[in-house]
Amino acid sequence: MALLELKNISKIYGELKALDNVSIHVDKGEWVAIMGPSGSGKSTMMNIIGCMDKPTRGEVLLDGEDISRLPGKRLTDIRRDKIGLIFQQFHMVTYLTAVENVMVSQYYHSMPDEQEALEALGRVGLRERAKHLPSQLSGGEQQRVCVARALINHPELILADEPTGNLDEANENIVLDLFRQLHREGTTLIVVTHDPEVADAAQRTIVLEHGKVAREVVNESFAD
Repeated sequence: MALLELKNISKIYGELKALDNVSIHVDKGEWVAIMGPSGSGKSTMMNIIGCMDKPTRGEVLLDGEDISRLPGKRLTDIRRDKIGLIFQQFHMVTYLTAVENVMVSQYYHSMPDEQEALEALGRVGLRERAKHLPSQLSGGEQQRVCVARALINHPELILADEPTGNLDEANENIVLDLFRQLHREGTTLIVVTHDPEVADAAQRTIVLEHGKVAREVVNESFAD
């Protein structure tokens, strides 16, 4: 069953078609990678899926609801309630500790719960670093805090934009192992990446070129 469907989506800026009649679907519990060169439409697609932008034409169905024409306040609510966002730039609040950065996401969703935030940090192997500021954490640790922050409200979809782009190989592997664990637990993952190794970890890769879907590649290791 599809959690996300893009139906004939176009995003047009003047004479530029950032996305040109794109249709994709992502099933519940599926792990999909989106690849493509700079200017291919990856970021535009992420912004539309993540309720941070609207298409010029077409429909975006999230859990069966067409969100493509909803007002900004409703999109904010959907993003808060249903989507966990992970970015290449960590976007941590510099004067808050790791656990407080996780609790910020709770604050906008419901009620901050330090114990629950500590458990989320424990899930990514950072409970003992909970009271550290971002400046006291490595890049890999900061990204893992961001994963915990994305998970804290139990979203239906994790949307990650170049989540390993600023990481060395060791920390990249740690983050990918976390994604593998989430996938085994049934979490739906969409990972925008330029890294073939990251894409190879996914069930399916959608390749964009010039705002269109150029091809899709299925990872045969996931086949039944």
